[in-house]
Amino acid sequence: MPASAAVRADEDVRGETRLSDIGDRAGRLGVEIADVAGLIADISAVSQSQALQAEAAKSAAAELNAVTAQLSQTMGVTREAAADARRVLDQSAATISGVVTRTSQTMVTLSDGALGLQTTLEEVSETVQGVHRASVAIAQIARETKLLALNASVEAARAGEAGRGFAIIANAVKSLADQIQDFSGQTVTHLGHLSEALEHLRGQAEDNAKAAGSAIEESKEASVASDTLSELVQSVGRLVDDIDAMAQPVDRSIDGFETMQAELSALADGVDISRGHLLRADKRTQNILSISEDFMLFLVEAGVETADAPFITLAREKADEISRIFEAAVHRGEIGMNDLFDENYREIPGTNPQQRMTRFVAFTDRVLPPIQEPVLGFDRRIAFCASVDRNGFLPTHNKIYSQPQGEDPVWNAANCRNRRMFNDRTGLSAGRSTKPFLLQTYRRDMGGGEFALMKDCSAPITVNGRHWGGLRIAFKV
Repeated sequence: MPASAAVRADEDVRGETRLSDIGDRAGRLGVEIADVAGLIADISAVSQSQALQAEAAKSAAAELNAVTAQLSQTMGVTREAAADARRVLDQSAATISGVVTRTSQTMVTLSDGALGLQTTLEEVSETVQGVHRASVAIAQIARETKLLALNASVEAARAGEAGRGFAIIANAVKSLADQIQDFSGQTVTHLGHLSEALEHLRGQAEDNAKAAGSAIEESKEASVASDTLSELVQSVGRLVDDIDAMAQPVDRSIDGFETMQAELSALADGVDISRGHLLRADKRTQNILSISEDFMLFLVEAGVETADAPFITLAREKADEISRIFEAAVHRGEIGMNDLFDENYREIPGTNPQQRMTRFVAFTDRVLPPIQEPVLGFDRRIAFCASVDRNGFLPTHNKIYSQPQGEDPVWNAANCRNRRMFNDRTGLSAGRSTKPFLLQTYRRDMGGGEFALMKDCSAPITVNGRHWGGLRIAFKV
């Protein structure tokens, strides 16, 4: 071989090697960009959560500030009401105390008067009884005098003319004795009536004395109540002082809450600004990731051999095979085009995460497993092989991910992934891409805060020239 030809062959080999290195480096760059994009997405999610928390804290501070202001206002009103109550109670207590004191003095005077009247009535009653006894004695004397006058008249009659003067005197004495006896009888009658009246009056005096005594006791209780009212006035006064003491920290709290609210507002604004930067960074990162994916497509189409080439070839071959099987089934009448492209995703009740049904699920459950299952044995790094329609709906998954759902949503999310909608960026891009292939790099959530970098190689599935979706082969980096 001529020397020049050997040199050109050696240069071609070195060129192919350099192109292969470029492809490998482009692949690694895509992995790094995907990792960064995932981190930015995580930070953006945290930032969004922080923004919500900051807004919630700001709202809570505003509400608390409003409540504290309302409390301060209420305390002010209560303080004024308590002060007014103290003034009214103070005046009332003074008035009541004076009235109670004067009433107590009056009751004592009345009680003394009633007791004195009772004593006087008792003395008068005794005097009346003495008069009554005297009247009885006078009546007795009158009867004896009358008898003596009668005897004198008899003796005067016996004396004849000599006893005529004595008879006149005897008659006069008898007449006086009759009058005295009549007067004594009337006096006894009147004294009896007087005794009855005095007895009734004495009973009333006793009742008045008892009532006066009760009034004195009640006036003492009223005095105690007056003292209690005075203590109440003092308590209200202390309450006013306590409210004044409480109002000071409340007022300071209002100032503190206003300051905190301003700081929280500044924090929320800062979080919003940071979130805006993160959203722009995420968008730019996604754009860079798309450029990296397009660059990988360009390298492969340019004939550059990369480490991902076997997966790309496999995805394209299996997608073409599925396209032929779908077209043949439509041609045989096993399924109609309308059924195959059904977008009426009906929710399956009681599933969590939510599973759905379409008119083509039974068909894909029958024809896709013979194509998708063998792919898992192509390379130990392959995690799954499944087809999605253009909206990211995955009707038929690998058998290991198609378990019946149980009661644990977390277990269901990992093991029951068929008949579910995967309309994230990776799933939706795989279903809608019409490029010969699409190689995406993304972070897969493994649970517990752990993530695994994955590559998703997809190729379009078409049926009679109509784009149905794409076949996805995901493998670990």
